[in-house]
Amino acid sequence: MKKQIRKILGKAKAHESVNADKQEMFAIFHQPEKEFELKEVLFDELEEMPVDETDIPDLRNLYSKIWSKIEQENQTSKNLRITWQGVLKVAAGLIIGIVTGILVMFESKKTENQFYVAAAPKGSVAEVILPDSTVIFLNTGSQIRYNMDGADNQREVFLTGEAWFDVAKNPEKPFVVHTAFYDVNVTGTIFNVKAYESDNMIATTLEEGVVSIHATGGFKLAEDVVLKPGEQATLNKNSKEFTIKKVNTKWYTSWKDNKLIFINTSLKELVVLLERRYGVEIEVVNSNILDLHFDGTIKNESIIEILNIMKTTLPIDYKITGQQIEIIGKKQTKN
Repeated sequence: MKKQIRKILGKAKAHESVNADKQEMFAIFHQPEKEFELKEVLFDELEEMPVDETDIPDLRNLYSKIWSKIEQENQTSKNLRITWQGVLKVAAGLIIGIVTGILVMFESKKTENQFYVAAAPKGSVAEVILPDSTVIFLNTGSQIRYNMDGADNQREVFLTGEAWFDVAKNPEKPFVVHTAFYDVNVTGTIFNVKAYESDNMIATTLEEGVVSIHATGGFKLAEDVVLKPGEQATLNKNSKEFTIKKVNTKWYTSWKDNKLIFINTSLKELVVLLERRYGVEIEVVNSNILDLHFDGTIKNESIIEILNIMKTTLPIDYKITGQQIEIIGKKQTKN
């Protein structure tokens, strides 16, 4: 399979390559079963590149330079070619995501309504850099579809799950994040949107700049709502109750730095967050303990370490049966 992937990438990189070759290359980035082998091939390519070890990598600037070069070539040629000379050799965990993003967005000719997809599997956080230098972090189990030339000359992102955005400013080309119940409209700012399908709440938390919320999908607002830095808008999907409050934004965005902060979080909510973060299944055997609340911070701890910490602060115990974790009240046992 690695040999086949190398062949596909080689054909697509060639200056004389045709659209069919590039489409075949794009397709392999959307096949999860090939992800590991694909990353191996990319890492091998990076290993072979001449690099001055004293250089300090700046991935964002590197990406901008590469994309600018592609855009310039696109003005004079229908076929684009990415030149990899000068790409810096850095830790595989950082560079592979950037390289994959570049290849996924590499195109020979723009077409209308063409969307690209990026996702973060359960148990991981992914970083995506768009062609306009907008930076997006995807929380575990999240996905975006994006188009840099969407309707009404907008940069469009359709979000399922949770994402943190640092949007590149461009007043002439607004940026909109679509969720099932409302759109978040910006020109350039930093904010977080949490919109998992399984959650009852949708939340938008603003760190910097200004965003406006426009109701869609059966949810109604008298007028668009404008958020200020430090404000969070929440929508209860069932009751349609919409509220705005001042918050400590770090509590809601720390996940992108591989940290989770829990402030008076119920066990019911905590279980959902742990399942997403660690990609595990957790069953709370005794429903009467779901309303217990937990305060704490998770950084690099394993799921077992977290469960042991919870045991010291809450009247609970746990057991692992097969692939499932069971949480029970300490004074109760399961037959």
